[in-house]
Amino acid sequence: MNLEIISREPKTRRYSTPLLFVHGACHAAWAWDENFLPYFAAKGFSSHAVSLRGHGASAGGEKLKWCPAADFVADVSQAISELSPTPVVIGHSLGGFIVQKFLEKNNAPVGILVAPSPSEGMFWSGLRLNLQNPWLFTKVALRQDFLLLYNTPERAKKFLFSADADDAQVAEYSRRFGKESYRAAMEMIYNLPNPKKVKTRLLVLGAENDAIIAPKKIKKTARAFNADCKIFPQMAHDLMLERDWQTVADFMITWLEKKIK
Repeated sequence: MNLEIISREPKTRRYSTPLLFVHGACHAAWAWDENFLPYFAAKGFSSHAVSLRGHGASAGGEKLKWCPAADFVADVSQAISELSPTPVVIGHSLGGFIVQKFLEKNNAPVGILVAPSPSEGMFWSGLRLNLQNPWLFTKVALRQDFLLLYNTPERAKKFLFSADADDAQVAEYSRRFGKESYRAAMEMIYNLPNPKKVKTRLLVLGAENDAIIAPKKIKKTARAFNADCKIFPQMAHDLMLERDWQTVADFMITWLEKKIK
């Protein structure tokens, strides 16, 4: 598969272990490159972000709608095979689900889940969103298109960003969001990860004001994986694109410094 991988290398590499970032639904590698990739590279990390098939500049857009999660896991495996040594895997939202599924059968030095799909699945979180936004989610189901949640600045801000997020920046992001696999998104309801199969040490991060994944779900996921956990106050779902993204990045770096070489 022809996959887009954005890489940022440090001027002076402080750590031998690289980082691989996996984006969430309707995002692509660019979402990590806005802030995190150059910042982590400046701190001495070899930093890379993959666009899963059908996203960004990766191939596979014509088959994206019914693409299974297993294909995205294969994309992560492919991206990892191009890096040496084996990287830290970092997944956001849907990407967090894909990282969980990847780690069921594979090991990594450590992993970080950023506002991930919960280990219990998205049924209860999704039900809450449906009850709060019945007409919008009816349209999502009828069109089988989760991009409807993010393709206007107003909806993107509502679901992904804090109330004080810069409106012009949010509008720019909303133009860059793309289509998502309806099948993979639905798999977050029934194709649950098995924490007992995951041997990799994890850090699970959440946001106090996340409209999609409530902090209690983040904490529950952390407990399921026996993972470290941090909830960032006054922040929303897209932690890597929020105004205070550097706070998140610095916390991750402090954690990684104790875990990798």
